[in-house]
Amino acid sequence: MRKSSFDSRVFYKSVLALVLPMAVQNLINVGISSLDVIMLGKVGETVLSASSLANQIQFIMTMIFFGVTSGACVLTAQYWGKGDRRTIEKVMGIALRISLTTGILFTLAVLFFPAPLMSLFTNEPDVIAEGVKYLQIVGYSYLFMSITMVYLNIMRSVEKVIISTVVYSVSLVTNGVLNAIFIFGLLGLPAMGISGAALATSIARLVELIIVLVYAYRPGQPVRLRFSDIFTRDPQLFRDFLRYSIPVTLNEMMWGGGVSMITAIIGHMGQSAVAANSVAQVTRQLATVVAFGIANATAIMIGKAIGEGSEDKAEDFGRRFVWLTVIAGVVGGIVVLIVSPIASSTLTLTGQAREYLTFMMFVMSYFVIGQAFNTTMVVGVFRAGGDTKFGLLEDTIAMWGISILVGFLGAFVFGWSVQAVYVVLLSDEIIKIPVNWWRYKTKIWLRNVTR
Repeated sequence: MRKSSFDSRVFYKSVLALVLPMAVQNLINVGISSLDVIMLGKVGETVLSASSLANQIQFIMTMIFFGVTSGACVLTAQYWGKGDRRTIEKVMGIALRISLTTGILFTLAVLFFPAPLMSLFTNEPDVIAEGVKYLQIVGYSYLFMSITMVYLNIMRSVEKVIISTVVYSVSLVTNGVLNAIFIFGLLGLPAMGISGAALATSIARLVELIIVLVYAYRPGQPVRLRFSDIFTRDPQLFRDFLRYSIPVTLNEMMWGGGVSMITAIIGHMGQSAVAANSVAQVTRQLATVVAFGIANATAIMIGKAIGEGSEDKAEDFGRRFVWLTVIAGVVGGIVVLIVSPIASSTLTLTGQAREYLTFMMFVMSYFVIGQAFNTTMVVGVFRAGGDTKFGLLEDTIAMWGISILVGFLGAFVFGWSVQAVYVVLLSDEIIKIPVNWWRYKTKIWLRNVTR
């Protein structure tokens, strides 16, 4: 295929316009998670571990949301390039139908079965009891997220990224202020501890939804939010949606379930390991804010180029994004190494937890390089061209069939140390690098899926 003549300056300008606000959004989301870790870390290791484990349930739910919207964005990005806005609105309606149903089911689950759900991640009674308090309050926020996440993610696919920055910026400030007030009992209120963190998060999520609804119904929006589209019947479009969203949703569930399984394995190896891992995971999120922004920008720009019929441009974009994501991954690894001693000296952790944290941060420093590359390949390049099944197969084999299986056996059959188990559990991203590189070079992903 001939080399694209696309102007490099135009490319990098477009990338910056997309990546910068999305990186800020990712950073803000990490900030929201970090606020709970920092403030609850000041209260004690038990509540820190409890909130970390309780949030694994929300994490699984958000992976479903992300899978549904990623599948939707395969279509919306290409239809955006084609200029078909009405079809994008219908796709959004289908996505909302699924996300709202999912949000309701998860809310009912955490309200009625919080203790059994917590016991999946830990066998320590004190941690379970604190996690139950958290879930019975934060569960209501799942309904708000089921609308907000779908709308904002689809807006990203049509290059409307600033609204997400605004929404999450307000959410960060709201959550931070309310966290301090409710957790520690400021302004004359009683100190609520972990319950205060849950209440602050729920209020912040409600504020997010209100801003989204106000923005969505402003006049002049290129793509309108129509709740009536939730019930619109378009059999052909629905089949296309399922064709691309089901593999992606299953992929995200497999990946999200895998991350939760890793947390559960660590959760049964002691409270100190849980506390250290919760800090390491927040640091990972911090280190990958730019890399994940690049992955999302990759999906948007390649999808739009394919929808316009410019496959040579899409191929050129893919080549450029490969190098950008490698650079972002290396920078992220350096960030992890810088944060490690700061976190260890700041948080209220036991000596054992500090030892675990130092080791986990070292592992995380190279893990984020692999995750940056693999995310851009699977979520960005492959899905943009409708290649949605490969990631599902890859995670099933590399994550579940190798790293989790061997890690589980190491933890509960062979009696390996926490450090050895951790290395194995986080090995899947390294395993996937050569596989994704091969898939990228085949160009199987370069397909137009619009009608």
